[in-house]
Amino acid sequence: MIILLSIVVVLLALALITMQGRYVHLKKSIDKGKVSMYDKLRDSEEDKTRLKRQLTQNVAHELKTPVSSIQGYLETIVSNPDIDKETRDQFIQRCYAQSRRLSNLLADISTLNKLDDAPQEYEFQPVNIPDLLQSIQRDVSMQMEDKHVTFRALVDPEVAVDGNPSLLYSIFRNLTDNSIAYGGEGVTITVQVLSESADFYTFSFSDNGPGVASEHIPHLFERFYRIDKGRSRKMGGTGLGLAIVKNSVLLHHGNISVRLGIAGGLEFVFTLPKAAYACCKCVVALLCFLSPLVIWKKIITLGIIYLFLLTGVSHKIHFFMKKVFAALAALAMMVAVVSCEYNS
Repeated sequence: MIILLSIVVVLLALALITMQGRYVHLKKSIDKGKVSMYDKLRDSEEDKTRLKRQLTQNVAHELKTPVSSIQGYLETIVSNPDIDKETRDQFIQRCYAQSRRLSNLLADISTLNKLDDAPQEYEFQPVNIPDLLQSIQRDVSMQMEDKHVTFRALVDPEVAVDGNPSLLYSIFRNLTDNSIAYGGEGVTITVQVLSESADFYTFSFSDNGPGVASEHIPHLFERFYRIDKGRSRKMGGTGLGLAIVKNSVLLHHGNISVRLGIAGGLEFVFTLPKAAYACCKCVVALLCFLSPLVIWKKIITLGIIYLFLLTGVSHKIHFFMKKVFAALAALAMMVAVVSCEYNS
C-alpha cells in the first residue's frame, strides 16, 4: 500500500512539474506573441505617421504652386493699374485656371481622406456599368472630339456592380481623363469585361496610346507620383487620380493592377463585386422550387427577408449574408430532395 501511494505521489509530482513546464512555455509564447503584436502595431503606427507626414509635405508643395501663381498674377494686375486689357484678361484667365486646379486638388485630397478615415460613410447600391460609361462619354464628349478619341464600351447591358455610384464614376472617369490627357491624338479607349466569377466582374480599361516606360509601372498608384511633372501640371492633373482609383477599388473589396498593353498604352485590370440583385434571381428561382412544399414556409419567409437585406445592408454584411444563405440554400435543396424521395 505504501509503495502504491509512493508511486501515486511521484506521478503527481511529475505531472505538476510537467504542467508547470508547459505553463512556463505557454506564458513565454504568449509574452512573445504580445511583443510581436506590439512591434507590428508600433511599426504600423510609425508607417501611418510617416505616410501622413509625407502626404502633408506633398500637399503643401502641391498647394504652393497654384497659390503662388494666382498671387503673382494678381499682384501684377494690382501693381500696374494701367496694364492693357488684353494682358489683364490673360492674367485673369490664368488665375481662373489655377483656381480650378486648386479646387480639384482639394477635392481629390478630401476624397482620399474620406476613403482612408471614413469608408463606412459610402453607401452601396446596384449600379449599371453601361449606363455609367455612357454618362462619362457625355461628360467628356468635347475633350474626346478635340483629340479625336474613340471610346469603345464592350460591356453587356445587364452588367451591374454593387457599389457606391460616386466612387464607381470616379474610377472610370479618372482612367478616361488620363487616357485623353496623355494618350495623344486619335487614341482608342476600350472598356470590357474580361471574366466573371460568382461574386466579381473582372474589368479591363485600356488605350493604345504611347504608354509609359516599364520602370514607372510600380509607382503609378502612388500619391502625387508624376512621370512628367511639368506636363502633368500643365494638363491640370493633381497627381491623385490613380490613387483614388486604387483606393476606390479596394473599398469595393476588389483588386487592381496595371500593365503595358499589347497594342501599346496601358491596361488597367480590376475586379468589382456583382450587384446584389444579380444574386436575387438565383434566390427567387430557389424559392419558386421550394414553394410547393409547405414545410418550407419558414425558409421562404427567411428568403424574402434576405431579398430586402440584399438592398439595405452594408457591403460587408451583404457578403457575409450571401455566403451564409448560399450554404443554407444548398442544405435546403438536399433536404428537399430527400423529403421528396421519402414522400414518394
